[in-house]
Amino acid sequence: NVKEILIDCDNDTLLIKAKPEGPVCHTGADTCFNEKNEGDFLRKLESIIFERKKSPSEGSYTSQLFSKGMNKIAQKVGEEATELVIEAKDDNKDLFLGEAADLLFHYLILLQAKGFELNDVISVLEKRHSK
Repeated sequence: NVKEILIDCDNDTLLIKAKPEGPVCHTGADTCFNEKNEGDFLRKLESIIFERKKSPSEGSYTSQLFSKGMNKIAQKVGEEATELVIEAKDDNKDLFLGEAADLLFHYLILLQAKGFELNDVISVLEKRHSK
C-alpha cells in the first residue's frame, strides 16, 4: 500500500512511503537491507481485536467481552480508568503501567464496538492541534 510519494527540493529524487503487505525482497526477506518490518504494535493489537469481533474465538476474553455488549464494554473502560487513577496516586511503576495497559486495551475494544478505530481518534487530535 503506497501511503505517500514525495519529491525532493530539486526534483530529482522520489521518496515512496508504503506499508508492505509481506516481504518486499526477492529473497523472501522483509527488506533488501536485512531489516524487519515490525510495524506498530497498537495497530497490530487493534487488528487482533477487530478479528475477535468479526470472528469470535472460543475462550478469547476479547470475544467474550464483545458478546456481552456495549454496556459491559463501557463498564470495563470505566473500571480500568478508575483503577489507573488509584494507581497514579501511589509510586508503584509496575502497577501503574499495568493499569494503563489495561485501560488502553479496553479503550481499543470500546472503539471497535462503536465502529471506530484509533486512526479516527488520531484525526480528531490532529485537527485540534492544527488550530
